[in-house]
Amino acid sequence: MKSRKKVLVIQAISEEALRLFDEHGGIDYEILTDTSAENIAAHVNDVDAITIRDAPLPASALAKARTLRVISRHGVGYDNVPLSFCNEHKIPVTIIGDVNAVSVAEHALFLMLAVARNGTRFDRAIRAGDFGIRSRITAMELRGKTLLLVGYGRVGQEFAMRARALGMTIVGFDPFIVPTRFPEVKFFDALADALAAADVVSLHVPLNDGTRDMIDAKALTQMKRGAILLNAARGGIVDESALVASLENGHLRGAGLDVFLREPLPASDPLLTREEIVLSPHCAALTAECLIEMGRATVRNVLAAFDGTLDPALVVNRGSLLTGR
Repeated sequence: MKSRKKVLVIQAISEEALRLFDEHGGIDYEILTDTSAENIAAHVNDVDAITIRDAPLPASALAKARTLRVISRHGVGYDNVPLSFCNEHKIPVTIIGDVNAVSVAEHALFLMLAVARNGTRFDRAIRAGDFGIRSRITAMELRGKTLLLVGYGRVGQEFAMRARALGMTIVGFDPFIVPTRFPEVKFFDALADALAAADVVSLHVPLNDGTRDMIDAKALTQMKRGAILLNAARGGIVDESALVASLENGHLRGAGLDVFLREPLPASDPLLTREEIVLSPHCAALTAECLIEMGRATVRNVLAAFDGTLDPALVVNRGSLLTGR
């Protein structure tokens, strides 16, 4: 048995996080900046753990990872990790829990305000010398409006708290929660009914087979005319072509998007042509403060796996804990 554990850090994490490895002792780590599948495959042969941010991690890259005991995601999404492979080989995949919930909720609030108040459009106009835009387009007041949170987990709850401060009414759609735990929120049984009730729709669900293209052309027509769509969750949940069409025909007021089907967005992407969309580069969780805490949480999950103290609530494939590897 190896006397020291080895961790492959795919994509750099904060120095404060790496320091936890040093303080623990008995651990060597290697930071991988070339995240190609071929380079990952060349470095996994004797690793005990992998940390990874948003780089793709195909199953083929893990074929020789014979000593791998845990994959620790630097985030809460895990669609870049080959879950079927990990289930087959009893490798736990961990996430960071609620560490980034506040940062993402604040960013969703920013996107909502920016769309409702024409923030980016007004900014561009002023810089171009067009002060008269104030007479051509009007902003939307959020007081008294209804915010639908599709997914009422950690981020959704944080966003709800902030939206209430603006005088908004909160409704939800989430088949996986117990509605009686949140008596202040009206939950809908059907997504179509929820969409029809909302002035702003914000998505807070993972990307999987059940949520891919959840907001498609039909769902967009079920939203109120003049409504706002927000997505700071995962690209692929929204049918982007249908969203562009909805904006072109004037059905939706606008959208705030932090995530996309293709990242980075190609220069020819139709989303870039719509002034009603406020865009950000998948950065909702990337505040200076949050990056430090996300890194620490990522490392703590690795250490817990080594020490046999993994929190099952942070393991997305809990069946992998039954027999170990």
